[in-house]
Amino acid sequence: MIKEFCAENFTNIPTAIHNGAGRIELCDNLAVGGTTPSTGVIEEVIAYAGEQSIPVMTIIRPRGGDFVYNDIELKIMHTDLIEAKKIGTDGVVLGCLTKDGWLDEEALELLIETAEGLQITFHMAFDVLSKENQFKAIDWLAEHDVHRILTHGGPSGTPIEENLEHLKELIAYAAGQIIILPGGGISDKNVDTVVNALNISEVHGTKIVG
Repeated sequence: MIKEFCAENFTNIPTAIHNGAGRIELCDNLAVGGTTPSTGVIEEVIAYAGEQSIPVMTIIRPRGGDFVYNDIELKIMHTDLIEAKKIGTDGVVLGCLTKDGWLDEEALELLIETAEGLQITFHMAFDVLSKENQFKAIDWLAEHDVHRILTHGGPSGTPIEENLEHLKELIAYAAGQIIILPGGGISDKNVDTVVNALNISEVHGTKIVG
């Protein structure tokens, strides 16, 4: 069971690893759902986590708000991804959509190509897609060598327990193609319930290890 700890900055990472975090998703600015951390933070987290053999997934997101990015924002993401890769991140977490509610295929193809050799997680931008498009997106992301999809299984703010049925459908559809990583409202208090209900081996959260 991999408990992916969603970390804001370096501060809580040593405690989280001590308490059983098996992977780190590194962000800044969790109040807006996470943005790209500074290169200094990435460097220190990779150095510390690497000593403990804990992989680090760095979020590449230039701002809060929606996931529809203009050319300048995509240029920023591209540069940030190159820098994170140079520093030695194990993987990146990203997501780009179009105004009409589909994956921004052109932007994603560029970022995925740049991230070659790294693990890639498509983040909760996935939850903005219609349910119909979510299944199509699983196919597209799997075909483009994305490793996992982080999803709450429903609108943000809803208890994860309300979304278990849809998560089961996504997991069944994705089986053998791509990993579905449930997150959002999973803590050390309800993690066993969620894991048992979904029969999964990876979970994500800011309070996943207490």
